[in-house]
Amino acid sequence: MQTDTLSRTFAALADPTRRAILARLSKGEAAVTELAAPFDISLPAVTKHLKVLERAGLITRSREAQWRPCTLAATPLREVSDWVGQYREHWEQRLDRLESYLKTLQANQKQSDEAKKGRRR
Repeated sequence: MQTDTLSRTFAALADPTRRAILARLSKGEAAVTELAAPFDISLPAVTKHLKVLERAGLITRSREAQWRPCTLAATPLREVSDWVGQYREHWEQRLDRLESYLKTLQANQKQSDEAKKGRRR
């Protein structure tokens, strides 16, 4: 079954090990053994994670003699950012409306408090 790019990206990002690998690669390319070092999992398990990331387009792997560096490929992350951005606008608008409503309530409360003070005098 073929899935869209966004679904593959979210599926790849769902795992904390893969997110940690991407965080490391954001600092520069690294060999598989370097990427595996912080984890208490086997090298084949790390390789499986790398394959998921590669299929999602989040990393590229090359070969330089015996060294097989991995590099971050951020384009799919831009697509995630764009998709999430649509919802960010929605929530910002809702928060703006909430802020306006709260200001109205505060103004009404202030008027009510001032009116009560005026009646007491």
